[in-house]
Amino acid sequence: MTARIERLVTSGQFTLDGGTWDVENNVWVVGDDHEVIVIDAAHDADAIAEAVGDRRLTAIVCTHAHNDHIDAAPALADRTGATIWLHPDDLDLWKQTHPDRDPDAHLQDGQVIEAPGFHLTVLHTPGHAPGAVCLYDPGLATVFTGDTLFKGGPGATGRSYSHFPTIIDSIRGKLLTLPPETKVLTGHGDSTTIGDEAPHLDEWIARGH
Repeated sequence: MTARIERLVTSGQFTLDGGTWDVENNVWVVGDDHEVIVIDAAHDADAIAEAVGDRRLTAIVCTHAHNDHIDAAPALADRTGATIWLHPDDLDLWKQTHPDRDPDAHLQDGQVIEAPGFHLTVLHTPGHAPGAVCLYDPGLATVFTGDTLFKGGPGATGRSYSHFPTIIDSIRGKLLTLPPETKVLTGHGDSTTIGDEAPHLDEWIARGH
């Protein structure tokens, strides 16, 4: 079987700055019939483990450290032996959810994370969170954007650790420079393409999203 991308939607809560919201998250399982990585272990380690099945899970890559993207990561890592990867600029956020457990390894801009059939280049895209990253595979014309870019605009920047001008700079410099046919697989909601989102940059800036 050829390499593929599988989407699992899990439900839980996002908590920050004293508020809590019900959310649904996209969990991406990337690889082949034998070995996979998980992008964002959200809410439900059992459901993610079931989606992985009897395949070897080598890495859990966190696009950022908001609790709804990392809350199931330690439990999933403990049962599979997978390495948890996070950009170090999000360690303060990580500690809010997991004060007694550190990530296993640090992501760096330009690093390549490999899974069968995939070569995912780490793009550091701060703004929604200081250590937010996107994962881009040029061969598959696909970028996993976490909460940096959605169908319809940038991720939220109204809470702690976020900054609207920074997310705009990240999107302009790291994402909208990708080929327009690039598929954008997001942390919540529907997918889109770079070509569909790029024309709206000035609108996002004007409304301060």
